[in-house]
Amino acid sequence: MNKKNYLAIFAKSFNWAGFFLPKKIYKDCAKIYAFCRILDDIADEKTNLDYKIEQFNKIKNFFEESYHLKNKEKIELNENQIIVNEVINLAANNSIKKIIFQDLIDGVGSDLKKRIHIRSVKDLLIYSYRVAGTVGLIMSKMLNVNDRRALKGAIDLGIAMQLTNIARDVIEDKKMNREYIKPDFENIKATLKLAEMFYDSSFSSIQKIPFKYKFSIIVARRIYRQIGRKILQKGNMESYEKSGKIYVNDFEKIYQTIISVFDLILVYLKEMEPHQRAREHAIISQEVDLDERI
Repeated sequence: MNKKNYLAIFAKSFNWAGFFLPKKIYKDCAKIYAFCRILDDIADEKTNLDYKIEQFNKIKNFFEESYHLKNKEKIELNENQIIVNEVINLAANNSIKKIIFQDLIDGVGSDLKKRIHIRSVKDLLIYSYRVAGTVGLIMSKMLNVNDRRALKGAIDLGIAMQLTNIARDVIEDKKMNREYIKPDFENIKATLKLAEMFYDSSFSSIQKIPFKYKFSIIVARRIYRQIGRKILQKGNMESYEKSGKIYVNDFEKIYQTIISVFDLILVYLKEMEPHQRAREHAIISQEVDLDERI
């Protein structure tokens, strides 16, 4: 069993929201985050590209080889392999399709290039689905969500959060020769506007999440959305660059958590709407069949 809690160490906003989850579910979420983290760490490591690809493929190949392997507990494993096995067990226990994890691996693997230069909304949406929409889908399956509209909303929330990350990390990504969007404030604003559309479409789907998990998802959604709003408050590229990486501090997290109580009430009062991002899902499905994943 992996002892390191990557969620508590590296994902302060998600860890805060995780406080409102039952302990077992929190631990399972931490395992999913650990899996994402080891993939990301290899892609982001400042070392030789060929070496990174080699290390990444070791994890990818171990995932593929171990997925249907029995008696895994008898094999001596390193820390990364333990994390992979824990995720495979979670997938089996929650009937999560293997192809969703393969999408996630492929998404992070696409960062293993000397230069990344995304210029179309289609490619941006596909990338965001692969590295984060997948996580929303995986999490929903773990929370016993089976309603197709709600699962689409989970994908939307993951995409919204990834677009927020991209808008926040423009300068940091540029230093690594990664341009998911053009590095200017107009494109940052456009990306956050797109993120807002996905945050909005994710909201009513929370109705279909079991009650004991609802508040945690609402808190995570609200805190992460606030990051985007803080970015917009910078107003121009100069202020954005001077601000460094933008976070939500603990005082703001407390405030957003209190406001989330009203969101929880609103979820019950608001009728569940038809899925609002059908057009964007159709764009993603030109390359990745979302209906097959859901």
